[in-house]
Amino acid sequence: MREVTDRDFDRVVEQAGLPVLVEFWKPGCGGCRALMRELEKLERDVTGKMLILKMNVEENFQIPAELEITSLPVLALYRQGQFERFIGGLGNREEILKQLPLT
Repeated sequence: MREVTDRDFDRVVEQAGLPVLVEFWKPGCGGCRALMRELEKLERDVTGKMLILKMNVEENFQIPAELEITSLPVLALYRQGQFERFIGGLGNREEILKQLPLT
């Protein structure tokens, strides 16, 4: 899963050509690490259909502030370079997969 920063976020998301799912996380967050493991499994299922990124909110402030993120972990879905919505079902790969626009 690729790490993205405030500096390259807009460019990466806009140039993806695919829907983009971003996990906002921070070190020391157990739920964040658990979700990251599920996303790593999910990544194999969505290769070529979706790009999955992660952003450390302790190192990056701009994008999390724009989205008004107040609790972690959180998943944000982008389509055609624009924020669409937050994704629920943070528990497991299957729950997340049900909410993704994979056509």
